Amino acid sequence: MSDKIKVTIDGIPVEVAPGTTILNAARQIGGDIVPPAMCYYSKLEGSGGKCRTCLVKVSKGSEKDPRPMPKLIASCRTTVMDGMEVQNITSPEVLEARKGVVEMLLINHPLDCPVCDQAGECHLQDLAFDHGSQATRYEFDRRTFDKIDIGDKIQLHMTRCILCYRCVFVADQITNTRLHGILNRGDHSEISTYISKAVDNDFSGNVIDVCPVGALTDKTFRFKNRVWFTKPVEAHCECDKCSGKVTLWYKGDEVLRVTGRKDTYGEVADFICNTCRFDKKATSDWVIEGPTKVARTSVINSNHYDTLQPLPVIKKNLVLMAANKVEFEKAVKH
Repeated sequence: MSDKIKVTIDGIPVEVAPGTTILNAARQIGGDIVPPAMCYYSKLEGSGGKCRTCLVKVSKGSEKDPRPMPKLIASCRTTVMDGMEVQNITSPEVLEARKGVVEMLLINHPLDCPVCDQAGECHLQDLAFDHGSQATRYEFDRRTFDKIDIGDKIQLHMTRCILCYRCVFVADQITNTRLHGILNRGDHSEISTYISKAVDNDFSGNVIDVCPVGALTDKTFRFKNRVWFTKPVEAHCECDKCSGKVTLWYKGDEVLRVTGRKDTYGEVADFICNTCRFDKKATSDWVIEGPTKVARTSVINSNHYDTLQPLPVIKKNLVLMAANKVEFEKAVKH
């Protein structure tokens, strides 16, 4: 007897292990039917259930109890049942709800994409493009926060934060001490510390990689370039603190920044230490493996090459060159 559970998502059947969430079942199928996720992170225990962007409709609970669930549910926190049928992009109700969730996330989010370092790899940008409204109905002032300094390597923009809790989970689970968290309640909630410049440990830089928006950015990369003008390259080194597997972001021969390697869903495969992230900005520090695979839908793909050396922009046209030579000789004779 098979230990797998059969679930159908948008009419596509898939067999998964017991305990698998609807979101991860959809990821096994892949493609457009995978619900978006702003707070869920498969590498972080306890993540998910905060942003509500992954809402789906369960039209059939299971074979034993075929009744549909009365409300839309968060796919990242709901495990599948045998015979369950789920609707994501095939449900107008889900798409309308997701549109409302995006509108709520953008209520206080500043429209500073042109100056935000996260632009081009921001999940909220993608979500707003796919499900956002053309205009806002919000007429009140956006919330503001007092600026605080949390260290010399990480820049905090609290006005951009959507309270996904990812950075808190990272500090809890991969560092020895957590010195930041969520302070206050309601619309006054914010990521902060009780002590200025407190976020400083060997793995604190990973909060930059897990942040889905531009709330936590790299100070060493701040305002240096746009990601679509850079070229990501896979590299590794011998490191006694982490795996040493990174992505180097080049502009010409210069390494502008170093990040952890991310998968299709923007999740870091192996967290890296601050030494690899901030202190090794020379090509000689790394063993180059090759160009990073970039999705064709990403703006980064516009400056991406399959070879380490950029392909020539202008190709030689021998016929045209010969014709130009003839015309040049005529002009010289006269």
